[in-house]
Amino acid sequence: MVVQQEEVHTRSFHSISNNTTELFFALFCGVFLLIGFLMEQFTTLTSWTSLSSYIISYFFGGYFISIVATKKIIQGGFDIDFLMIAAAAGAAYIDKWAEGALLLFLFSLGHALEHYAMDKAKKSIKALGELTPKTALLKKEGTLKEVAIKDLRINDVIVVKPHSKIAADGVIIHGSSSINQAPITGESIPVDKTFIEDSTNLASFDQIEKKHIVFTGTINGDHSLDVLVLKLSKDSTVSRLIKMVSEVETQKSPTQRLTKKFEKWYVPLVILMVALLCFAFLIIEEDFDTSLYRAISVLVAASPCALAISTPSAVLSGIARAAQKGVLIKGGKALEQLGEITSIAFDKTGTLTEGKPRLTNVIPINELKERDFAQLVLEVESLSNHPLARAIAKDLKSWYSIEVTNLAEHVVAIQGKGIQATYLQEKVLIGTKSLMESVAIELDQDLNSKMEQLLKNGHTVMIVAFKNKIAGIISVMDTPRNTAASTLKRLKEIGIKHMIMLTGDHQHVGDAIARQIGLTEAKGNLLPEDKVEAIKSLLLRDGKIAMVGDGVNDAPAMALSTVSIAMGAAGSDVALETADVALMSDKIENLPFVIGLSRASKRVIKQNVWISLGVVVVLVPATILSLTTIGLAVVFHEGSTLIVVLNALRLLRFNKA
Repeated sequence: MVVQQEEVHTRSFHSISNNTTELFFALFCGVFLLIGFLMEQFTTLTSWTSLSSYIISYFFGGYFISIVATKKIIQGGFDIDFLMIAAAAGAAYIDKWAEGALLLFLFSLGHALEHYAMDKAKKSIKALGELTPKTALLKKEGTLKEVAIKDLRINDVIVVKPHSKIAADGVIIHGSSSINQAPITGESIPVDKTFIEDSTNLASFDQIEKKHIVFTGTINGDHSLDVLVLKLSKDSTVSRLIKMVSEVETQKSPTQRLTKKFEKWYVPLVILMVALLCFAFLIIEEDFDTSLYRAISVLVAASPCALAISTPSAVLSGIARAAQKGVLIKGGKALEQLGEITSIAFDKTGTLTEGKPRLTNVIPINELKERDFAQLVLEVESLSNHPLARAIAKDLKSWYSIEVTNLAEHVVAIQGKGIQATYLQEKVLIGTKSLMESVAIELDQDLNSKMEQLLKNGHTVMIVAFKNKIAGIISVMDTPRNTAASTLKRLKEIGIKHMIMLTGDHQHVGDAIARQIGLTEAKGNLLPEDKVEAIKSLLLRDGKIAMVGDGVNDAPAMALSTVSIAMGAAGSDVALETADVALMSDKIENLPFVIGLSRASKRVIKQNVWISLGVVVVLVPATILSLTTIGLAVVFHEGSTLIVVLNALRLLRFNKA
């Protein structure tokens, strides 16, 4: 990572250095242009003095442009820089040195300011490379030693002092603190983190609860932490972000690809038209110099500089703004296409819901009081390692302020049906209706109707039997995220017409969640291959669709969608690799912002294309008809280039859905 950071900093330094030099060269070009003009107009010095000043102006103005044009010619192509050099050379040929120098001054100044402005868009992205501290405090055999982060190894333990940056992706094994994760996830409020109780048999980094893991470059709060390193510096989340962000700059948007195709045939066509205009004196009554002057003016007017920069400047600004808010957008294609979406499919678990089952009902039946019934269930469920049992036990303790007294024993899991145990030397069964039927325990009509009502509302119901008769029922449910309903409402307000849940849960569960949070449709009982078929049918119906999920279980369906969006991608290698858009934090409320940003970017791209083409459409006929000079053509031409760049930079301030 240190090597990578040094490379990023080196590239950044050279970029800044070149841009600064280019800007100074452009200014020197302007200074010598002004000196030459003043000597020519207001002194009696020989023409060679002003010409010398113009030649120096040519050198400074044409230096960087000539380098770019030469490289392109060697590669077998012609671009806008070549057209500018040709125009300046033509102006010198017809003894219009002042206008040629003005052309080079404004063009080189435009180039320099354009690069300077684009660097502003890149700055927020390149800042990622500065997140990682260079050293870490390694804890070994009771002593602390400062080491370079490149020397850290998997399973090393590092100490993170209060208010310092975290040096590696890992899991907290000692201590609790609030962590500022804004550099990675964009979350404005620090997140409480605590140690994991058992660090001897860890799951993969992606599967550890988020409250236990920390990321490189995030900032510790008021308390010291011991962190077990789980990723090498080159594999850390921030390193992957740096790599991916550098790659997205090269991924072309549809509009960008279209403008590149346009430029490919447009530039040779301009060269051909200019060559023909040089011989206009053979057809109309004028001298060769007049025809050449007109041709050079057309060359300036027809150069599509603004068009060339219009899309990449907007794309880069949009991606940079998203990165500031903790969202990784992988290139212009995803940025543009997301803005065209009017239908979104959602995975349920962990996307629209918390992904953690919660106890929803405790209903005693017959002689047991509610608290006694809750104690019975707690004693039995606390013996099971099943995630559902752990969730029930946790919520029972919280609801009733009770603790396990170890009065239950001999727990046995009955596959697919529930569990059996003894409590106070009596048999207890907790599970499905079929479990009760298998031991000949009957359910009365009243109990059946209560269960049916809960099932219709999306609850998972378990029956509890004690002493061979029904003691009561409990229900659990994966509850919606607190922000899900408000997020979907906002999506509807900004024009998302169809919001569909795709879930493997029962249709009743899907329908219940859909009613609670405002989905337009829910499809339940879906296997992964069924979700793929559902996406296919939605594509046929709506043309384009985005899918939001975790990027792991729903990878096939997400890959088929027009744009795939991964939730909570921080730390998840799979989500970062598979999704077109990665929400680094686990916050669905960022979705309206991303869609709004995409639409704003698309609007800016369209505006820029129309501005750049409009200037060409107006200027070319005006110069052909000799209604404008080279100087005026340059002013309009370079003015349009700066306008589209400044228009694109407005995206860096985008802050609404």
